[in-house]
Formats: sequence, C-alpha cells, structure tokens
Amino acid sequence: MDKIDKEILNILQDNGRITNSALAEKIKISPPPTLERVKKLEKNGFIKKYVALVDPAKIGIETFTFVEVTLKWHGKNAVSEFIEKVKTIDEIMECHHTIGSADFLMKIACSNIAAYEELVLGKLTDLPNILHLKTMVVLSTFKDETAFNIKG
Repeated sequence: MDKIDKEILNILQDNGRITNSALAEKIKISPPPTLERVKKLEKNGFIKKYVALVDPAKIGIETFTFVEVTLKWHGKNAVSEFIEKVKTIDEIMECHHTIGSADFLMKIACSNIAAYEELVLGKLTDLPNILHLKTMVVLSTFKDETAFNIKG
C-alpha cells in the first residue's frame, strides 16, 4: 500500500459515495487507475464494506451503555458459546474480548433505560456462563469517530 492508496482510504472514509471521477481528481490521477486501485483495496480486505451512518436519535435510539462481562470460567467452549449467543442479540453493537477486570466489553444501544432494563432481565442475564455484569450508562458523547487516520 503506497501513499496514494492511503489517500484513497482517507477520502473514502470521509465520503464513501464519492464518484470515481471526483476521487481521481482529488488524488490527481486519471479515473481508470483510480478505480483499479479501489478495487484492489476492496479485494485485499482494506475496505471491508460501505455503510450509511445513521443518526441514532432519529431512529429512536437514545440510550447507550457499556457493559463489562465477567464469565464464571474461561474454557474454549464456554467462551465460544458466549460469543455465539452475543451475536444473536441485535442491541449489542460491539463486543470485545478483553484482558483486565472483565472478560468482555459490550456497547449496547437501546431506545431508553426501560428497554435496557428489559434487555438485561430478558437476554443478558440469560447469556451462558455469566458471573457478573457491570453497566456504565453514557450520559453524553463528545467524540464519535468512524475513520482511522491513515498517515502517508
């Protein structure tokens, strides 16, 4: 990956809907090799997918929580079973296997606190092998980036 590829990635992270000709103009090469470079970045997995970032409040999502999860035991099957169950819960936006005071950290999006309580009582406490859940409720967000700063 060279400097031009990095520039392409930075531009696409800011505007995934930019036309190929506009992208080519920004990176100062002609459209055919620009498209070739984008296709190569896609093929090699640098670009995973293109998405629309939705304003959560506009669709009724007003409560975000981070939940630390501690498992009772950490065998391969126990962790795998937990991960597979987490993948089925739509409200869980992110789940990270961690080292530290908890085994997993989840980011959860719900319409409100009552919906979060329902999720905890109806789904989270039913996750396999749970020893402890610790919830942190987001009061406000000051930074919410989606782009990586790819330096050339």
